[in-house]
Amino acid sequence: MGEEAGEVVIYVSEDRVFAEPVLQEFERRMGLRVKAVYDTEETKSTGLANRLLAEKNRPQADAFWSNEPVRTIMLKRNGVLAPYASPNAAVIPGEFKDPEGYWTGFAVRSRVIVYNTKLVKPTEAPQSMFDLTDARWKGQVAMADPRFGSTSFHAAVLFVVLGDERASKYFSDLRVNDIKIVDGNSVVRQMVSRGEVKIGWTDTDDVLVAKKAGEPVEMVYTDQQGLGVPILPNMVSLIKGGPHPKNGQKLIDYLLSPEVERMLAQSEAGQMPLHTGVEVPPYVRPVGSLKPMTFDYAAPAARVEAVVRRLQGILKL
Repeated sequence: MGEEAGEVVIYVSEDRVFAEPVLQEFERRMGLRVKAVYDTEETKSTGLANRLLAEKNRPQADAFWSNEPVRTIMLKRNGVLAPYASPNAAVIPGEFKDPEGYWTGFAVRSRVIVYNTKLVKPTEAPQSMFDLTDARWKGQVAMADPRFGSTSFHAAVLFVVLGDERASKYFSDLRVNDIKIVDGNSVVRQMVSRGEVKIGWTDTDDVLVAKKAGEPVEMVYTDQQGLGVPILPNMVSLIKGGPHPKNGQKLIDYLLSPEVERMLAQSEAGQMPLHTGVEVPPYVRPVGSLKPMTFDYAAPAARVEAVVRRLQGILKL
């Protein structure tokens, strides 16, 4: 019966302002009604992942569009996802897709340092994540709560890449340097823009939106001579036993098309395409021009809960 209904249900943790035009275009092209359920900024991706877990025995969604990898991979581990190898996934680089077909990445963004251009000269802006522990930035750095969203992914990546001891010391040093822990990346960007702090950790899309609005901010892709920068793909996956599996596959095919990557690159989010040859505006860095941190996306996903517990102690969350 579900197929005849001509609809598809997708849970979306990508910001609604960026995702909605993409899904509306799919509706126009395919004549299918998209029922989208969006997450909130504070519980970004965590809320929907918990809902999908709770609905595992009676799935309500056909697909999950996550704006970070951790929850998608957790859902795979918990048997919520079904494998689906979209034809459009074939050209996407191997590091951005699950070897068993349970998820595929697209339209990536990066973690960056954002700084206030009225308070920090480009030549003085931190070039490495380790610069944030320097006494000159004491009380002048903001970071979103690492229990949620892209910041929890970032924290787990650092524990994977640096090892427990170095990562624990890094976050301990940030706390000693009086880092401000706030509710979400957008709050980090607002604080930097208003000059309440000089610098912060956030995502490329937050900075690009702020710059377009005329805010006095710029960003640094960190550690380009060293560790590299964490890259966050959007991820899309099929829900096991969802009500409209064929329509779910059609929607996944569409999300993994060069056309959608072009839309997300040209949106204010400025997300970087994984398909080659996609036209991007001048403010979007080609992903190939960045030195990424190297890790398997499954590794931080497996560690994130333990890392969050560790950070609750270190950062007194």
